[in-house]
Amino acid sequence: MNKTGTFNKSLNEDVKGLLGLYEASFHGLEGETILDEAWNYASKHLKDLNLDEVPTHLASNVSHALDLPIHWRPNRLEARWFMDMYEKQQDMIPSLLRLAKLDFNLVQSIHRKEVSSLARWWVELGANKMTFFRDRLVENYFWSCIFVFEPQYTAFRELNTRIGCLVTLINDVYDIYGTPEELELLTDFILRWDITKIDKLPPTIRDSFMILYNTTNEVGYWTMRERGINPIPYLRKVWADECKAYMKEVYWYNKGIKPTLKEYMDVAVDSIGGLILMLDSYFLTTDKVTEEGLDYVSKIPGVMHSSAKILRFNDDLSTSSHELARGDNYKALECYMNETGVSEEAAREHIRHQVRETWKKMNKEVFEDYPFSGFGPFLGACLNLARASHCFYEYGDGHGLPGHKTMDHLVSTIFESVPLD
Repeated sequence: MNKTGTFNKSLNEDVKGLLGLYEASFHGLEGETILDEAWNYASKHLKDLNLDEVPTHLASNVSHALDLPIHWRPNRLEARWFMDMYEKQQDMIPSLLRLAKLDFNLVQSIHRKEVSSLARWWVELGANKMTFFRDRLVENYFWSCIFVFEPQYTAFRELNTRIGCLVTLINDVYDIYGTPEELELLTDFILRWDITKIDKLPPTIRDSFMILYNTTNEVGYWTMRERGINPIPYLRKVWADECKAYMKEVYWYNKGIKPTLKEYMDVAVDSIGGLILMLDSYFLTTDKVTEEGLDYVSKIPGVMHSSAKILRFNDDLSTSSHELARGDNYKALECYMNETGVSEEAAREHIRHQVRETWKKMNKEVFEDYPFSGFGPFLGACLNLARASHCFYEYGDGHGLPGHKTMDHLVSTIFESVPLD
C-alpha cells in the first residue's frame, strides 16, 4: 500500500506478487478491511491480466487461483495438481518432486485398501441392493479422505464413511421416499433410540432405521473399546437433531410454506448432515477423548456451525434445480429470492458473498481456545468439510449427481498413482 492507504497500481506488473496477495486475502478474519481491499484489488487485476503474456506455469497458477483459492481447496487434490505444475517449472528440484510423488502414492495405496474393505462391508450389509436411495459409498469415502487423509487415521475414514452413507440414506428416506406419517413414526424411533415394536415401520423404512441403529452402535462400540468412552448418547442427539430438521422441512413442503433465508438456514445447517461427520472426527481421531471434549463438541462450537453453513450454501448453489424437480423443499436461493424479490443471479451473488463471510468467521473460530486435548485433527476436519463442499459442488452436484469432475477427482486422488518417470 502507498502512503495514502491505497494499493499501489504498479503491483499489477508483478503477477507473482498479485497472486500471493490474492491468496493471502482468503485468510482474513471478520473486520479486517485491509484484507478485503486486498482481495478486491488483487482479484480485479488478476482477472484483467492477459494470460497469453504471462509465463505458462504462472498463467496456470493464476487461472487455478481464480477458480478457487488454495485456502478453500482440499489438501490431497491440491497436492496432486501441484506436482504436475511443479514438474514444468524451470527451477524444479527433481529429487524433491520424486519424494513428493512417492509419498503421495504410498498414502494412496492405503486409501485404496480402505475403499476395498468398505466395499465388502457395503455388500455384506446388503445396501447395494437398496435401490430406492443413492449408492454413494465411494463418494462418501472421498469426503472422509478429504477430512483427514493421514495414513494413521484409517479407523476414522472407514467408520466416518459408514456414517456418511447413513446420512445419504436417511436424507433420501425423508426427501423422496417416506410419507409424512411414516416419517413422523421414524423420527419417533430415532428420538427414543429403541427398536421395540420396530415392525410398526414399513419394511424399507424399518430396514433403513436398523442399518442406522446398528452401524451407529458399532461406531460407538469401537470408540468404547479403543478410546474408553461412550459416544453413543452424543451420536443419538445429533441424529435426533438432524431428523427433527428433516421433519421441519417436510412440514414446510407439505404446507406450502416459504421460509425466509434465516428461518431456512436455522434448520438447514442441521439437515445437511455435516455436523454428525464433524462430531465423529473428534472422538475417532483423538487418542484421549474426554467427557469435557465430547460435551463441548456436541454443543456445536462456532467452527462446526460455520463449516456446516458453508456446506449448506455450496450444496444449495449447485443442487437447487434438480432437487426441486424431484419434489424437494425450497433451498437457500429460492428462500432469498422469495424474501427479497431479486433475480436468481443476484441471489447467487448474495449466497456466494455469505460463503466468503462465513469463511472469515471460521478463520477466526479455528484459533479459539478449546478446552480439550487432541483437537488438531478435529479442527482440520472442520475446515476440510468446507473445502470438500467446494470440491463436490463447484461444478454442479458432485454428490447427488456425480459427473465427470467428481469422477476425475476420485480417480486422480484415490485410484490413479502419480507416474514416477
